Amino acid sequence: MTVTSINKTDLGDSDRPKHIVVVMDGNGRWAKKRLMPRTAGHHAGVKSTRKIVEACIQEKIQALTLFAFSSENWKRPEQEVSSLMQLFISTLQSEVKSLHKQNVRVRFIGKCSAFSDKLQQKIIHATELTQNNTGLQLNIAVNYGGRWDIAEACKTIAAKVQQGELQPEDISAELIDEYVCLKQLPEPDLFIRTGGEMRISNFLIWQLAYTELYFTDVLWPDFKSEEFLVALNWYAGRQRRFGKTGEQVDETKTSQC
Repeated sequence: MTVTSINKTDLGDSDRPKHIVVVMDGNGRWAKKRLMPRTAGHHAGVKSTRKIVEACIQEKIQALTLFAFSSENWKRPEQEVSSLMQLFISTLQSEVKSLHKQNVRVRFIGKCSAFSDKLQQKIIHATELTQNNTGLQLNIAVNYGGRWDIAEACKTIAAKVQQGELQPEDISAELIDEYVCLKQLPEPDLFIRTGGEMRISNFLIWQLAYTELYFTDVLWPDFKSEEFLVALNWYAGRQRRFGKTGEQVDETKTSQC
């Protein structure tokens, strides 16, 4: 995808996504191209993450969800996983106070119990420190998988059926919505994946049913504010039909003017 130089967006409320999700891919390849260890790519990726959070604040995006560590990432070399955990801890230490000052609320989704006690404490601290903030809702997916998310929702619903709180006929898509992660936020409007791969990789597979999917060859450490604005403008040009015809959508827009 060719990136053009653009200025700050001037999007109307209807053209601006409320909730953006990002698969931050390409750190390792970025480092390899520079004959550097993969960990250097992850450190460089933190800088891009900071820039995108700042861009979301500037563009008044309601929610940003980042895929930081998937449930499948444990399969990576032990040394890389260990380095990622240390980077996660140090990043939380260095960034949370700044996020708090910017009125950002930080949440974590995924099976956090698999992490070390030290990392779990950092996660709890970040969550509690920012829990009353009313600005950007920043969700960090760690040890998260979309299939795990749905399975956990089903376990909860099954237990309620077993206890007589629900009947099998009560189970619906709307009910499952109430038990998957991020239920308190609007469904994702825009999915961004960097690094050239064109798949969602088990990320929010329930929540992405009607999300616009944006893929770019740009590696995550090179994905800066300018690249992000390109994605926002691409999204603004999409016609979101949700099962309707294009003519119906146009008629609705006309009637609202």
